Amino acid sequence: MSGGVDSSVAAYLLLEQGRHCAGATMRLYRNEDIGLPRFHSCCAQQDIEDAAEVAFQLDIPHRVLDLTAEFREQVIQRFVQGYERGDTPNPCIDCNRYLKFDRLLHIARQEGLVYLATGHYARIVYDRSTGRYLLKKAADTHKDQSYVLYRMTQEQLAHTQFPLGELQKEQVRALAERLGFVNARKHDSQDICFVPDGDYAHFLEQYTGIRYPDGDLLDQAGRTVGRHHGAVRYTLGQRRGLGLAMGAPVYVCGKCMRCNTVTVGPESALYARGLLAEDMNWIIDPPSVPFRVQAKIRYRQAEQWATVTAASETWARLEFDTPQRAVTPGQSAVLYRGDLVLGGGTIREAISL
Repeated sequence: MSGGVDSSVAAYLLLEQGRHCAGATMRLYRNEDIGLPRFHSCCAQQDIEDAAEVAFQLDIPHRVLDLTAEFREQVIQRFVQGYERGDTPNPCIDCNRYLKFDRLLHIARQEGLVYLATGHYARIVYDRSTGRYLLKKAADTHKDQSYVLYRMTQEQLAHTQFPLGELQKEQVRALAERLGFVNARKHDSQDICFVPDGDYAHFLEQYTGIRYPDGDLLDQAGRTVGRHHGAVRYTLGQRRGLGLAMGAPVYVCGKCMRCNTVTVGPESALYARGLLAEDMNWIIDPPSVPFRVQAKIRYRQAEQWATVTAASETWARLEFDTPQRAVTPGQSAVLYRGDLVLGGGTIREAISL
């Protein structure tokens, strides 16, 4: 129970099915972890209080689990290390991978509970013909969260339930209002939870104590055209904040963290015909031959047709039918067939035109 409306309604729906439920809220960080004063009102504490109030209303036990150490190691540290090597990481995927569906599920099983249920918008079905559990998109395509769930294993899928998978968001809010939940109209979280103001570069400097040094902005020929203010502040495809007047729009099209340089170029330089993905997780049986998929290379992107070749159990190569803009290392490439999630991996390298 995150403190939001979705997990609250999920708990109610399970109780309506006659399930025995216990609520758990993960404490993931404290103010000092994210650079806030200890006395500052923190959204994380408010979330815990909202979850506890809903649990009280539903008359179910509620626990707060202190997972701050695990979150710091498995999510915040990976986030920092990713940016420092030039990637653009997605910490929500790591949180799901290492905490929600690993550590939290393990705790639930230790308590004698059979399933972990969350308020995610996605569906899990069992395929009797293959003996595998499958992950599918939610009925509400506008709220579908299958992209951030692609790392789930067969064991995790077998012991997880998504009660909201067949519902529309409007139905969930209406039900929460009818029940009088304190969070019925609470806004959905949009930003990285431990970077509440969205300024991830400031968070990196505050967290690490490092002042990331200025360096050269280069054009595609390697000529210096300006200065940047720390390479971690720049992401692939970025146009704003470059401070350059070059007669035509330019975009960040590459970074070298070792040399502390950021390369800019025209928008055409951002397009790639494919990518290499590492650390693959397959929800279906891993393919042995190239096959057609629909792929997303960022959360809000529409799926794009591509051909995938599994180079090994952990590496895959995607070739897109249409060149894609800003294929970004550190983000995830998630593969679909219709509403079925096939698997995915972390983008390591773009394949240029």
